[in-house]
Amino acid sequence: MRNLFLAGLLALLLAPLSSASVFAANLIAKVDISTQTMVVSHNGRVKYTWPVSTGRKGYSTPTGTYSAQWLSRHHRSRKYNNAPMPYAVFYHRGYAVHATYDTKRLGRPASHGCVRLAPENAAKFFALVQQAGNKNTRIVINY
Repeated sequence: MRNLFLAGLLALLLAPLSSASVFAANLIAKVDISTQTMVVSHNGRVKYTWPVSTGRKGYSTPTGTYSAQWLSRHHRSRKYNNAPMPYAVFYHRGYAVHATYDTKRLGRPASHGCVRLAPENAAKFFALVQQAGNKNTRIVINY
């Protein structure tokens, strides 16, 4: 009886720890609009720092902290003339981190609000999100 009581008490004490670890993000992409860079950390370690393009004049990239919502490997924009958005990781409404073939503009604002990456970097990020899972991925965008 005593062992059953101790096991129950131990389960109650550990429950908050286990649920916190389930909801903790282990993949974090921090986008800095002012420097046009994205730093990707996995399990607390910086893995990549990449140039990006965010919203150009007249188009803003929403700031805040988001979870990855859904992925689309071969996405095309319905809003912008069927423009290719490969390796898209959607995080807020129609906004995504995705590849661009207009790589000469990386490092300065050039998008309609999405976060653009070089194709090889977008593919790496997409694979990391698939591995970590949407719920364990955070996309943090700030100035």
